[in-house]
Amino acid sequence: MGKALRQGTSGVLTVLACGVLLAGCTEKREASVGPDPTHRPTALATTAGPGPTATATAAPPDAAALAERYRAAGGDPAVYGIQREAGPDGVPRLVVRTRDANGDDAVFRKQHASIASYLRAQEGVPLAGGYLIDVFGPDGRLLHRMDTRP
Repeated sequence: MGKALRQGTSGVLTVLACGVLLAGCTEKREASVGPDPTHRPTALATTAGPGPTATATAAPPDAAALAERYRAAGGDPAVYGIQREAGPDGVPRLVVRTRDANGDDAVFRKQHASIASYLRAQEGVPLAGGYLIDVFGPDGRLLHRMDTRP
């Protein structure tokens, strides 16, 4: 019986250790991806639910052209791709690619406000009902995710 008890205890400890290790995989970074897809944002830098956490570093041609127009209008020179997609419930989803690996919230606030302002004023993109925005860094890693829906 002692051997069976040790094996059972060993198995329980193994399962617990795996659970602890897997819990570390969902660690939240400030102003980045959160594990709860039902979470609604209450602050600027919050989660927007499920979505990719990495993307290819090359911007599609349309996204590169939109970013070029944005930069020509005085936008952030580090932005090299702005891709517009249909998001859930018809809300626009913006995928931004930047050469700036800075994950600082202040940088993100300035960048996203600049992009949204440009898209509304110059491209006629309706953003009054909110939008989703994902910002990917130069290595394709997700830097920020935000849901601005009311």
